[in-house]
Amino acid sequence: MTSLVAHLEQLTNASTVEDLWDIHTRQMETYGFDRLMYGFTRYRTSTGLGDPQDWVLLSTQNPEYMKVFFDEGLYYHAPMIRWALANDGACSWRWMMDMNRVENLTQSELRVMEFNKSMGVTAGYTISFRSISERTKGAIALTAKADLTQDAVEQTWAKHGDEIIVMNNVMHLKLLTLPYSGDRSLTKRQREVLQWVGDGKTTQDIALLLGLTPATVEKHLRLAREALDVETTAQAVLKAAFYNQMFVVDQNAV
Repeated sequence: MTSLVAHLEQLTNASTVEDLWDIHTRQMETYGFDRLMYGFTRYRTSTGLGDPQDWVLLSTQNPEYMKVFFDEGLYYHAPMIRWALANDGACSWRWMMDMNRVENLTQSELRVMEFNKSMGVTAGYTISFRSISERTKGAIALTAKADLTQDAVEQTWAKHGDEIIVMNNVMHLKLLTLPYSGDRSLTKRQREVLQWVGDGKTTQDIALLLGLTPATVEKHLRLAREALDVETTAQAVLKAAFYNQMFVVDQNAV
C-alpha cells in the first residue's frame, strides 16, 4: 500500500483526469473498494442536478450497472445520493440498512436497494464533499469487493477511515483544476475564439488576431455554443471555464 504522503504527491501531480482517476482507484482498491463512482455537478438547483451531460461522472462500476442506474433514472431515488445531497462528510452504508429507515423507504428507493443487491453493491461508504456554492455538489461511492461484508468494511474504516477521507478530498479538489470535457468537448479553434471573447475581444478583433473572416469567427462561436449546449456566447465562456477547457496548458509542450 502506497504511503499517504506518496499517494497525495501522485494525486497532486496528475496532469489529466484519466491519470488522476487511475491513481486513485488503484489506491482505493488496496483498502478493499474495487468499484468507485464519482459525480460532480455545477448546475444543481432546488429541483434537480442539471443535465447529466454536464456532470463530471467517473466510475469503475460495470457498464451494465451504470446503464440501469443512470439511464433508467435509479440514481434519482438512491438513498445514499439523497444523503449526500443533504450532508457533507462520510457515511457508512449501514445508514440505509437500519430497519427503521428501511421501513420508511419509498417503493422507488426500495427498488434501488434491490437492484444494488442484485449487482453485488451491498457494502461500502459514501463521501459527500463540501460544496463551494449552492449550485455545486460532489460525492463518491466506495463499493466494497463482493466478498466483503459491511462489518468488514467498518473494520477497515475504523483503522484507515481518516486517510481514506483525506485521499478522496484531495482527489476531488485536484479534479476540479483539470480540464474535463465529458460529452461537451471543444475543438482547439473553438477554445481559441472563446478565450479571446473571455479576454474582452470583439468578433472583429478576433478575426484580425487569428487571420480569419468575421463570418468564420462567428461560425466557430456558434459551433462552440452548440457543443456546450448553451444559448449565448457568454454562457459558453462560463461553461468552458467551469470545466477548465480555456487557457489550457499543452502538456506535450511542457
